[in-house]
Amino acid sequence: MHFAYPPRKNSNPPPFRPRSTRLPLWRRSRSRTFALVLLAFIGAIYLLFGRSKPSPYHERVPSGVPEVVLVTVIDPVSWSDEYVSGVKENREKYGQRHGYEVMVVKASDYDTHGAPKSWAKVMAMRHALTKYPDCKFIWYLDQNAYIMNPTKSLDDVLLEPTKLESLMLKDFPVVPPDSIIKTFAHLRGGNADLILAQDKDGLAHNSVIVRNGEWAKFFLEAWFDPLYRSYNFQKAERHTLEHIVQWHPTILSKLALVPQRIFSAYSHPDSGEVYQQGDFVVLFAGCTHEGEKSCEAMSSQYRQEWRAAFGLQ
Repeated sequence: MHFAYPPRKNSNPPPFRPRSTRLPLWRRSRSRTFALVLLAFIGAIYLLFGRSKPSPYHERVPSGVPEVVLVTVIDPVSWSDEYVSGVKENREKYGQRHGYEVMVVKASDYDTHGAPKSWAKVMAMRHALTKYPDCKFIWYLDQNAYIMNPTKSLDDVLLEPTKLESLMLKDFPVVPPDSIIKTFAHLRGGNADLILAQDKDGLAHNSVIVRNGEWAKFFLEAWFDPLYRSYNFQKAERHTLEHIVQWHPTILSKLALVPQRIFSAYSHPDSGEVYQQGDFVVLFAGCTHEGEKSCEAMSSQYRQEWRAAFGLQ
């Protein structure tokens, strides 16, 4: 019996002819065109409707009323009624003249959670931002100080951006005499959110200006961090301030450092630049509760001067 065999393949096959690519190329071209049209359509829809949707986060911009809130923390337990009432009157008369709100509060109003009472200044500034959410600036001025020149508004002294920029110490050591951390060289006056001076020992924390906004809230929360309050810095909130300014670029980048006599002149030369007649503010830095260097004794020679400047008897 014979079985049929499949036909044998030709040992000389025809030359290889590649399949035509015209159709796939045409299909790829159509796909690319369709993708481009689809992207253009999606882009047009985004431009028309996407931008109209509010951002999930936006910073609230204060209206600027009042322009300034002047904050002072007093300790009536440690000082005479006459001294405390004089400080309060000084702030109120200045605020009335320039349309500023004045917050004179007691240190005992705040619970510093075991930290020194001097930390109340930070809490009072936070309180001011809450009470006056539309203010433009917070100016904290220590109890042991007088505003000496009522004719000058803070805008005249340093808040106007061009004025501030002309006063700023740029690329300057933050903590004297030779801190390797320096103020930013390119910061503009209108972008500064924290204004400070420095004395011979460091940053003058007894006269501080902060621009209201989200950054201000961050700065005050950082300054009041429980870790720093419990760290037992030698000079409490002052050394904390110097620490966060030098070690947190987010804070340093908004710092405007100005000459001390602009708004932080001292009544004696031991610690910094001395007040001269006509200066804006005098601070009795380092004054004590009793003795020749008591705050009441050091302030007595300036009491009549500021009252006369304000037109008071």
